[in-house]
Amino acid sequence: KLLCGLLFPTSGRATVLGQTPSRREPDYLRRIALVMGQKSMLWWDIPAMETLLLHRDMYRLPDQEFRRTVAELSGMLEVGHLLGVPVRKLSLGERMKLELLAALVHRPAVLFLDEPTIGLDVISQQRVRDFLRDLNRASGTTILLTSHYMDDIQALCRRVLLIDHGRLQFDGSLAALAEAAAPHKILSAVFAEPPPAEALREATRDAVRRPTDDPRQVRLAVPRAEAADVAARLLQLGRVVDLSIEEVPVEEIIRVVFHAARQEEAQP
Repeated sequence: KLLCGLLFPTSGRATVLGQTPSRREPDYLRRIALVMGQKSMLWWDIPAMETLLLHRDMYRLPDQEFRRTVAELSGMLEVGHLLGVPVRKLSLGERMKLELLAALVHRPAVLFLDEPTIGLDVISQQRVRDFLRDLNRASGTTILLTSHYMDDIQALCRRVLLIDHGRLQFDGSLAALAEAAAPHKILSAVFAEPPPAEALREATRDAVRRPTDDPRQVRLAVPRAEAADVAARLLQLGRVVDLSIEEVPVEEIIRVVFHAARQEEAQP
């Protein structure tokens, strides 16, 4: 909201596209768009096309350019057949696609998204993510996504910023965040039969056991550099029917970063 000019900063300074958002200059507002998963810009009782026509006049778009953009984006979103349907008759996933179309009809340079997949079923979530990825790749639109839904972050974001109480805690790639905040990986092995306890303790001496309900499964937090060696030792304990080495879940990494920030603030 601050970067869109809806809120004024209490301190500090922010610029987008070389401009100060809180000034709400017309030239700036024409170059951005905002989609909020919890709020709608579409009018409930009329078709989405009526809202698009309003945006055409509001942004003073040439009619030919407007028609071409609507045709292109509705094709990408697979909503061309829904443009004449009253919004109240659409599903949540259909409405979100049309929200994106309405936000993008004036070809903004920057698209702000606030929880765009909230409440959507898994198929609709994936379609929205695919569209945003294609939009960024094809049009070069800068997308700033705020979300507590980590699947969106993992699927879409090459660059991640963690902000805690107005302070930037991290700025970089998701892989770099994982390496910085979680110096270990999760190793999981499922044996055909439970391995001997003493041999298992010796093989996993450099790792931290994680709880599991299956006596045949071993889950470990293993230092990154030693994951391959630990896996090799487990393979010698018996027949392994499943083996995986994965990154720590993003949610856990976020908790680690925020917990460290809290501890740092608590220091005298």
